[in-house]
Amino acid sequence: MKIVVFGCGRVGSGLAMALSFRRHTVTVVDVDPAAFQRLGGNFPGRTVRGSAVDRETLVAAGVERADGVAAVTATDEANEICARMAMQAFRVPRVVARLYDPLKADVYRHLGVQTVTPVTWAVHRMADLLCYSHLDTVISLGSGEVDIVETEIPPLLVGRTVPELRVPGEIRVVAITREGRTFLPTDGTLFCKGDRLHIALLGASSDRLRTLLGLG
Repeated sequence: MKIVVFGCGRVGSGLAMALSFRRHTVTVVDVDPAAFQRLGGNFPGRTVRGSAVDRETLVAAGVERADGVAAVTATDEANEICARMAMQAFRVPRVVARLYDPLKADVYRHLGVQTVTPVTWAVHRMADLLCYSHLDTVISLGSGEVDIVETEIPPLLVGRTVPELRVPGEIRVVAITREGRTFLPTDGTLFCKGDRLHIALLGASSDRLRTLLGLG
């Protein structure tokens, strides 16, 4: 994939390097050329000096040919403008923006832009670490409303079927790792000892999942 990252702070530089490691073609844009030093000397992608809200900069970065755009500058305003231009003017199919103010999430969602909100993510992640030691959050989606968590099957569910760990619209087992192989379960799949479950759930349903797993 061809991906353009706007903002080369800690998040932007880390994202750019992670994407490059996965063999994507990455271009990083920042108004401050000194910021590119965070990428190190082995970064294989391109760097473009310019503003995330300047159309000419977006063209120079190749946004019109991009498969994805990440707007992770230091301000919500710049991220919103950049995301809006990428979606509406350049028709980029995948746009993600960092959002500092979670109250603005609905604005982005209306535009069709996925958001990552540090505050919301941190709240859910710290709650998991403090209260749900048996659940490991793998990824948070949207603004933290949906989590993918991983946990080992508890003894009480061994031999049970997948639907017994499902709450429509709230909790669903999306994958199982068994003896080193990960697969998508069917309704007839039985849980086995040692299974690692990958579960999608609403952030507000953590307590309910904990109860179903017999964790409290």
